Amino acid sequence: MSEVNKHPQICNICGGKVIYTTNDAVYNRKYGSGYCYLCTVCRAYVGTHKPRPKEALGLLANDRMRKGKIMCHDIFDGKWKKNKKFDGKTRAALYKWLARQLGIDTADCHFGYFDLDMLLKSYKILVQIKYIDLIFDGNGNIINEVIL
Repeated sequence: MSEVNKHPQICNICGGKVIYTTNDAVYNRKYGSGYCYLCTVCRAYVGTHKPRPKEALGLLANDRMRKGKIMCHDIFDGKWKKNKKFDGKTRAALYKWLARQLGIDTADCHFGYFDLDMLLKSYKILVQIKYIDLIFDGNGNIINEVIL
C-alpha cells in the first residue's frame, strides 16, 4: 500500500479537485475537529484529526466506502472491546492479525486508509471470525490464533 496523503488535493476516487474546508459543508454543523477535505466533483470527504486539524484521517470516502468502514468496524471493534481489560494491546494485536491476513504491514492496517477493494477484503476476513470468541493473553496477544 502507498502512504496516505494527509493533505489531499486530488480525489482518490474521481480525480477531482479537493478543498480543505469546514465540515459543516458535510454535516450542516461543525463536528470533531471542525474541518475536512472535500472533493468538489464527487463530494467524497475525509475528516481531520482534532489536535492536527489540517491532517486527514485517511482517504477520502464516498457513501460505499463509509458503509464498508462501518461494517468492518462493527465486527472489529466488537472483538477487541469485549476485552476491555487489555484495551490498547488487544486492539493492536487484532490489527496485527488482520494485517497478516491481508498481507500488509501492520502500520498500514487502518480502515481509514483502505480503498473499497481493501474494505471488501477486510470484511470477508472479519465476517469469518464474527462469531468466534478470540482469547487474548495479558500482553494483548491472540492465544487462539485464527488462520483463515
